[in-house]
Amino acid sequence: MQIGPYKLENNLILAPMAGVTDRPFRQLCKRMGAGLVVSEMLSSNPDVWRSSKSKQRMDHVGEEGVRAVQIAGADPLLMAQAAQFNVDNGAQIVDINMGCPAKKVNKKLAGSALLQDPQLVERIVQAVVKAVKVPVTLKIRTGWNTDNRNGLLIAKIAEQHGIQSLAVHGRTRACMYKGNAEYDTIKAIKQAVSIPIVANGDITCVHSAKHVLEYTNADALMIGRGAQGNPWIFRQIQHFLQTGEILPSPPLSEVRDILIAHVANVHQFYGDFMGARIARKHVGWYLAEHDRERLFRAKFNAIDEAAEQLDTLAYYFDQMAGESATHVVSPAA
Repeated sequence: MQIGPYKLENNLILAPMAGVTDRPFRQLCKRMGAGLVVSEMLSSNPDVWRSSKSKQRMDHVGEEGVRAVQIAGADPLLMAQAAQFNVDNGAQIVDINMGCPAKKVNKKLAGSALLQDPQLVERIVQAVVKAVKVPVTLKIRTGWNTDNRNGLLIAKIAEQHGIQSLAVHGRTRACMYKGNAEYDTIKAIKQAVSIPIVANGDITCVHSAKHVLEYTNADALMIGRGAQGNPWIFRQIQHFLQTGEILPSPPLSEVRDILIAHVANVHQFYGDFMGARIARKHVGWYLAEHDRERLFRAKFNAIDEAAEQLDTLAYYFDQMAGESATHVVSPAA
C-alpha cells in the first residue's frame, strides 16, 4: 500500500490506541510484522504539548519505518498548528482522529463527534493538509449513529481535499465497541472513492482478516484490540494472506520471551514506578487465555516493584512449562 511517497512493507497497520500504542508496543508490533504503526492520539491543544505525558507520546527514538502521528481536536487552526508541530518533531505522516468514541474526547466535539458536522470536517481537513507537506490521513467511523451513517459523505470530502488514505472503523460512534462491526459502509466507500481505504473493526484472527479484505476490497487492514496481548497477529495474518497457511500460535517459550521483553521495555520507557503500573494491563491481555480465572493477574497487579514483576513472570512461565511437561505421555516402547 502507498501513502503519499511511502510504500508500506505490507498492508497491515497497527491502529492508534490511547494508552496502548506507546513506543514499546509500536516497536514490538513493527518487529512482529506490522507494515505501519501509528502513535497514540495527541491533543491539538498547545497547552499540553510540553507535558510529560505528551512528550512520551511523541517519543519515537529508535523506531524503524515510517513515523505516523495521530492528532485530535475540533479547531481547524489548532489542528493545523498541531500538525506542523508534529512534523517539526519528525512526523512523516499526520493522521486526523475522527473516530474516537470516548466521551472525554467527544464532549470537546473532537473524535467521532466531528462526524455530526461535515462542514467542520471539511475545514479541519483543508487546514491540516494545507499546513504540512507530508501526507495527511484520516480515521473515521461509519457515522454518528445507525440512522446517520454518513461515512461515504465524509470520504468524499476527504478525497476532495487531499487526504492520502482513509481508515474506517465499521461501527458508528453510538455503537462504541459493542455488537459486530459492519463492513457494507466500508465496501461502499471503497467503491466510491479512489484514495486508499483501510478497513478496521473486529479483525482478530487470520480468517476475519481475509474475510474483511475480500468483502470490502479495502487496500489495507487496521488492527487495534486484536493486537493487544497478541502482537504476533501481524505475522500470522501476513503469512496467511500470502500462502493460505496458518502459522501455529507461538510456543510458550516465545510468548514468555516476548512478554518479559515487552514489560522490561515498558519499565525502561516510563521508569520503574509508572512502568510497573502500565505493565499490568499488557500482562492481563497476554495471559487472558492462560489465566482464565484471573488468579495470577490479581497477584501480579499487587506488585509495585518492576524487578519483582519480571521475576514473577519468569517464575509463572517456568511453572506453566513444568505443568505442560508433566502432561507429555512418552510413546510406548
